[in-house]
Amino acid sequence: MKYLFLGLIAVTILSMSCVATNVEPQKTQLQIREFQTRTYDVESEMLVLKAVANVLQDEGYIITNAESDLGLITAQKEASIEDGTEKFFQILFLGANARYKKNQIINSTANVSQFGKQVKVRINFQLKAYDNRGDLIILGQIEDEQFYQDFFAKVDKGIFIQKENI
Repeated sequence: MKYLFLGLIAVTILSMSCVATNVEPQKTQLQIREFQTRTYDVESEMLVLKAVANVLQDEGYIITNAESDLGLITAQKEASIEDGTEKFFQILFLGANARYKKNQIINSTANVSQFGKQVKVRINFQLKAYDNRGDLIILGQIEDEQFYQDFFAKVDKGIFIQKENI
């Protein structure tokens, strides 16, 4: 048992020493807004609003509020993020004081508005993560550009499907 414990400590120290020190510069609010926003060459705000709602539902979000007059949709998605390995080692070393990631909630707010002969969509996602005791451990806006690109690619397909009545 003593050697197992020493081995775990050695692996932990080695893995910590291999962590890269490259830190990405903080994105400006303008940069974030740019990848959170997409403009569509359609004249129907309602068509785009429905496409956004459909994508959110397809992705497992529950629509919590939709105001078509304002072009506003809010939605929420909850998921378990519990890692069995992390949980095991936390309980092994800390017993009753163990803390480990348990679940996360992603909140989304979409604003769909007419912009001349186009429709503009701005969406943001906020992540909240909780530990096994219900304490908030992560709170922040999702700032991963690829996350938003993937979302808008699905909205693009949804708009196409609606325009073609498929």
